[in-house]
Amino acid sequence: MFKKILIANRGEIALRIIRTCREMGIRTVAVYSTADRESLHVKFADEAVCIGKPAGADSYLNIPNIIAAAEITNADAIHPGYGFLAENARFAEICGQNGIKFIGPTPDQIRSMGDKITAKETMIKAGVPVVPGGGGLLESVEQAKSIAKEVGYPVILKATAGGGGKGMRVVWTEEELERNYNMAKTEAAAAFKNDGVYMEKFVEEPRHIEIQVAGDSYGTVCHLSERDCSIQRRHQKLVEESPSPFMTPELRKAMGEAAKKAAGAIGYESVGTIEFLVDKHRNFYFMEMNTRIQVEHCVTEEVTNFDLIKEQILIAAGEKISGLDYEPTMHAIECRINAEDPYNDFRPSPGKITTLHTPGGHGIRVDSHVYAGYTIPPYYDSMIAKIIAVARTREEAINTMSRALSEYVIEGVKTTIPFHQQLMKDENFRKGNFTTKFLESFKMK
Repeated sequence: MFKKILIANRGEIALRIIRTCREMGIRTVAVYSTADRESLHVKFADEAVCIGKPAGADSYLNIPNIIAAAEITNADAIHPGYGFLAENARFAEICGQNGIKFIGPTPDQIRSMGDKITAKETMIKAGVPVVPGGGGLLESVEQAKSIAKEVGYPVILKATAGGGGKGMRVVWTEEELERNYNMAKTEAAAAFKNDGVYMEKFVEEPRHIEIQVAGDSYGTVCHLSERDCSIQRRHQKLVEESPSPFMTPELRKAMGEAAKKAAGAIGYESVGTIEFLVDKHRNFYFMEMNTRIQVEHCVTEEVTNFDLIKEQILIAAGEKISGLDYEPTMHAIECRINAEDPYNDFRPSPGKITTLHTPGGHGIRVDSHVYAGYTIPPYYDSMIAKIIAVARTREEAINTMSRALSEYVIEGVKTTIPFHQQLMKDENFRKGNFTTKFLESFKMK
């Protein structure tokens, strides 16, 4: 087992990893930018190393500085968390070259799923359903028009190196195609330094349902059931839950088997997620694989009583997994609390938290790295906390979440708490009647 793990991340996920490491008797090293000097992950780790200025490129994306921090502290493994370098195959490769274990899949596995075209081709070979569309990168507007006529409008343009909704455009008519094609390529180049885009049939009224998987280095793969991530704004998830109110036992079995096929096709070795689009007829299509732990992993942990961070570490250390599939025994809902103003188009609201009261009580878990007096820096993602409510039924989980949100006090900055309070009262949400388009008609009061 590892003696010391460096966490190449910040915020609540860094703190989450530190907690599991402490329970496992593993020492930890936090890295931080000058903007994060007072963050809780720095205070809670056994050691901490400053790796650069506030900008991500100068700190959390600075591979030489992170490797140097691991070497001077004698860390024998690095956990990347999510975001930043978590799905960077070159970083995983460099870790190995320096005798440091990367807690995650192999560089080749990251590459095979990181490029969306390659991932789609791999899934087709594995017999996993995929969204109809062109089988490769688009080389011209004319080619795009030809494929769109073949699969039928609406279509969606996606960046092959994409994520987080960047380089993504829905096109409803041929007249809109050229403009959106150029915009998608420009945005993809700016975000990923790769302007490659491809096209798929746009699935209308879809649910976004993902399956949590785990695989070990001995060829064993299992799944830990689903999470419904359909409540999104501009392709960014705001609420996740398990089990999905749209799920049936038959669909769960079919999606679980497809997810295991997907992971098994690349010999996956770690914890990861297979993301699907599910139409109103419960047909499901592979969308992408996230080769890392996800923000919403807590939902799965609460309904299966399973520590996914611990599982990641054990797999990286060469342990075998059980190979058993897990189904939800409870219902859990997660609300992401962002430092944003929901009454002003969710504009970021960095600044100093002057007052903080965190909710508690039966069925409530809060993962956060902020405290009263903490200053939220403007350089990173605006998420400052996650509330997870768990209960025997979906109705009870929603009621528990509503109660917790009413207790949550954060002053000094704007947050998305009011949005979540209103969402929990929404009749269609409570009935489970929603798709990824739900928030387009949801109005703040």
